[in-house]
Formats: sequence, C-alpha cells, structure tokens
Amino acid sequence: MANRRLTVAALGCWMAASASAPSPAAAQCLLCAPTQSAAAKPSQQPITIAVETAIDFSKIGLVRLNQGGTAAIDAQTGQRVLSGALVDLGGVPVVGTVLVRGQPHGNVTVSFPASVQLVNMAGRSYPLENFTTTLKNNPKLDGDGSLRFTFGGLLRIDGSATGTFRGSVPITVEYK
Repeated sequence: MANRRLTVAALGCWMAASASAPSPAAAQCLLCAPTQSAAAKPSQQPITIAVETAIDFSKIGLVRLNQGGTAAIDAQTGQRVLSGALVDLGGVPVVGTVLVRGQPHGNVTVSFPASVQLVNMAGRSYPLENFTTTLKNNPKLDGDGSLRFTFGGLLRIDGSATGTFRGSVPITVEYK
C-alpha cells in the first residue's frame, strides 16, 4: 500500500506556571486539510485530523524561582503528577484528544515528535516531551473510518521563567 501522510499541529498546549489563565475545553484543528503528500490513492479516502481537546496542564506554581520539576499528564487517566519544587494551584488538567478520519478499516501509523517547546510571552520556553497515547499497537480506523485517541506528555520546568506557556504539537498520521 502506498505511504500517505498528513501532519497537523495540535494547537494550544497550555501550561500556566504562576499565573492563572483561562483554558478552552476544546480546540478545533485549523490545519486539517490534506496536503499534496497526504493525497490518497483513488481507492483511499484522504486522512483528516481534528484536535477535539488541547492538552492543558492547568495551573502550576513554583515554590521558588530557579527550582523546578516535572508535570506529567497520563494519557489513560488524565491524572497530572507534579514532582520537584512545583505546586498544584488548582484547575483541571486535560489530556489532548484527537479524531482521525480516513479509509474505513485502514491501517495507520501515528507519530509524535520527541519534544516541542512551549513558549511564554517573554520568549522563554520549557520542553514538552515523552508523549504517551491510548493507541494500541497497529492502530486501525474503524468501520466508519474513524480513530479517536488521547495523548499526554511530560513537561520539564526548570523554574527560570513564569507565565502562560503555549505551543504546537505536530501529529503525523500515515496509511501503512
């Protein structure tokens, strides 16, 4: 089967390090139109990706500047775990939710980058990495051509900057 690819950015990976910021419950993907490289064979439907909810670490505080830690969101449970000199300031963390559509019963591969940078208004950044998903081995679209999954990740915070951090997570889906 020909290798078909579509890449989209999951917009709005929010993480509030010291100030609270509103976080939308859902983010509609604006980059879901198939690209030329994602054009399907005549017998295949093109792949589309919709981000139903953006990953959101909610409100996290620093105990002291320049002392950080990690914040992880579990893709299965949605539970956020903080380590190091971080404190929970409330709010509800949210896993990212993605809906993939394409050829019914089509076998696909889904990949995430090793790391992305979340950036605040001052240009300071923290890495979001170690993405996890609820995908099983050898993911396959269902009879309606749909595949829904959630994702989480690990945010490394060194404590050198505060603010609301945002970024994009490119997700690639290809037919096998």
